[in-house]
Amino acid sequence: MTTANPYANRTAKHFDGIRFDEALIQKYNRQGPRYTSYPTALEFLPIADDAEAKILSTRDDSVPLSLYLHIPFCRHLCYYCGCNKIITKKNSDAGDYLDYLFKEIRHKKSYLKGMPLVKQLHLGGGTPTFLSDDELAALWQFLHDEFNFADDGDYSIEIDPRELRPNTLSLLKDLGFNRLSFGVQDLDHKVQIAVNRVQSLELIEQVMTTAQALGYRSTNIDLIYGLPHQSIESMNNTIRQIVRLSPDRLSVFNYAHLPERFAAQKRIREADLPSPVDKLTMFGNIIKALGEAGYQYIGIDHFAKPNDSMAIAQRNGELHRNFQGYAILGECDLLGFGVSAISQIGQHILQNPTALGDYQAVVAQDKLPAIKHIQSDSKDELRRHVIMNLLCHDYMDFGDLRERFGIEPTSYFADEIASLHDMAADGLVSIDEHGISILSKGRILGRNVAMVFDEYLGKKHANRFSRVI
Repeated sequence: MTTANPYANRTAKHFDGIRFDEALIQKYNRQGPRYTSYPTALEFLPIADDAEAKILSTRDDSVPLSLYLHIPFCRHLCYYCGCNKIITKKNSDAGDYLDYLFKEIRHKKSYLKGMPLVKQLHLGGGTPTFLSDDELAALWQFLHDEFNFADDGDYSIEIDPRELRPNTLSLLKDLGFNRLSFGVQDLDHKVQIAVNRVQSLELIEQVMTTAQALGYRSTNIDLIYGLPHQSIESMNNTIRQIVRLSPDRLSVFNYAHLPERFAAQKRIREADLPSPVDKLTMFGNIIKALGEAGYQYIGIDHFAKPNDSMAIAQRNGELHRNFQGYAILGECDLLGFGVSAISQIGQHILQNPTALGDYQAVVAQDKLPAIKHIQSDSKDELRRHVIMNLLCHDYMDFGDLRERFGIEPTSYFADEIASLHDMAADGLVSIDEHGISILSKGRILGRNVAMVFDEYLGKKHANRFSRVI
């Protein structure tokens, strides 16, 4: 007998509630994973030669697909960026890349049965709008020739306002994209110069106005706090202007300065970065301003209007996390295409080569491109379920775990529950006979709660992750 979803209807009051306690944040602020998967990508191992073909050919074809296409090209180098990107001004690079992308898609598709149903699509990068309008249209048509797209699917693209032609937004809407995401990061001109991403408020406002007029279902804006020359006052001004523009979703990222890992960050002077105290104050002010503007705190660094599909999915207990972050359609298998792209099929996670030359070489040889692989087991599945529900719904339901996994949670996780006692004493979580709830003071520290249930975390070097806040 299947019970009602225990993660639904946690009350609108719960999801509106978030308390910013600076002392507790400083106490618990440590480095940790973002949990776009569990196990995390640090567990990747080299893949066997025939493994990807077997995984694709034995996939449960009743499970719909989410497609991710990585377009790595950017015309400008943003100094803060840690993404897999290639800086170029050669338009021909995009056309050459699409040839390899089409070949990879055809090859993977040959192992799938029939015309698989696609319910979600995301073009990321890099800068997908580096592609010309004609190339975007050709890519969309190619995908529709290979797959069956749901009429009510979620189809999104990352755009760079500086890389839009006059008709790009209307073309994307006509093709079928219904969600946009783009980076603003900060509106202060001095900050923009320091990170080499200069774009005026007028340009951002024009993009938002056009997108809203065209009827896009949802528009997301990315902001970053902790950038060089940011101040509490300048960040307050940026968030006021962004609230006025009224995006449907906001992603507010903590800048992690890791120049030893990301070469572009070497161009940022550490002396120009705000102090940890000011940085924390910025985040607190952002939370307060967005709460007063009516945004629902989703988790980690995401906010959404209460009528946005992401906020609704959270209140209905249907929110998920994958390699694109929070997602409303978690029942899909994820197929990734392009350099560095990650796929998640059943219990398998696979990654393509991260260097463009390596990716092109393997595709040119008519080989499936995955070079890294994780296969989770039943223990991983249990812990993934716990971690994802803590991060998506702030709750771990003991009855759900008994029914779904056949365990007694209080004994199976006895050590983990014991290790949460300090957080419980500090009012971050509550533990009772029904489960574990993350409370309003603990919501922005949800990753800390999730980390308690991560069996792999102690085996890895902490400096591989950014700080929680």
